[in-house]
Amino acid sequence: MQKIKSAIPGILLTVLVALPAWILGHQYPIIGAPIFSILFGMILHPFVKPQMPVLKQGITFSTKKLLQMAIILLGFQMDLSRVVKIGGDSLSVMVFTLSTAFIIAYVMGKVLKLDGKMTVLIGVGTSICGGSAIAATAPVIDANDEEIAHSISTIFLFNIIAVFIFPLIGQKLGFSDYGFGVFAGTAVNDTSSVVASATAWSLMSGTNTALITATVVKLTRTLMIVPITLFLSIVESRRHEGSGFNFSKVFPWFILGFLATTLFNTLFDLPSKELTTIGKYLIVVAMAGIGVNTNLVKLIRNGYKPLLLGSACWAGVTGVAIVVQHLFGIW
Repeated sequence: MQKIKSAIPGILLTVLVALPAWILGHQYPIIGAPIFSILFGMILHPFVKPQMPVLKQGITFSTKKLLQMAIILLGFQMDLSRVVKIGGDSLSVMVFTLSTAFIIAYVMGKVLKLDGKMTVLIGVGTSICGGSAIAATAPVIDANDEEIAHSISTIFLFNIIAVFIFPLIGQKLGFSDYGFGVFAGTAVNDTSSVVASATAWSLMSGTNTALITATVVKLTRTLMIVPITLFLSIVESRRHEGSGFNFSKVFPWFILGFLATTLFNTLFDLPSKELTTIGKYLIVVAMAGIGVNTNLVKLIRNGYKPLLLGSACWAGVTGVAIVVQHLFGIW
């Protein structure tokens, strides 16, 4: 009971910071609520820092436990039957784009001498699903709040660029509605940006084919969170082998919850929209906590290397997606 009481102030702070971020995120979906929440939290950092002993436990609960709960609830947006029907065509593209993102992240991380955790987070965020993938991966590799904030901010920048230039690229290349849907779903990072880019295309074409296709392809990519987090947990355990390291501590147990909610949503008629909305809000709450723990000045001072890494991963994924779609006739 004492632990619960001591956590309440920090949890309340993150919930309150998340409220205006959530509202602004709906008004400006290109930016998104998680980015607003991190920014608001970082602005509060100098003022909150003196009170950190009182707030620390609740903020930690928000950034760790609530974040994992959010990932579990996001499983309610998945429908495996739709994934199999439409997402199957995009799997070949995903295999190549995932491989490209991780290879480039590994090589560029070594060249730039970036921290390995930052490299993993940006690689995962670029290849799978932006902030959600970073949120799912961070606990497994024990990434700190500044690394998470850096990674999400980097992914955000290239999301914005993609929303504006991808429809133009699609037009120049002569994509069909379906082809552009696959392209946006596999090469744009975050769900909101995928929807924004595909909506812009659908408004030009006069049909919703691109939007529907991009959304399902993006959800198929989201499922890649499962094998990636499991793989990273195995790597992390082997890295500490012989030091008394306990594999169960890094095993992403919340991913089992994500799989369970995905399966339930596929088999039963559940209020998935409401549950998914709660999950998305909890991510915004967690991002508020991450922002409060992040020193904005330090973040800006050390910011160019993650941007270089993010730009290399993003350009590589975009180029490979175009080439593979052309080779497989998904045009």
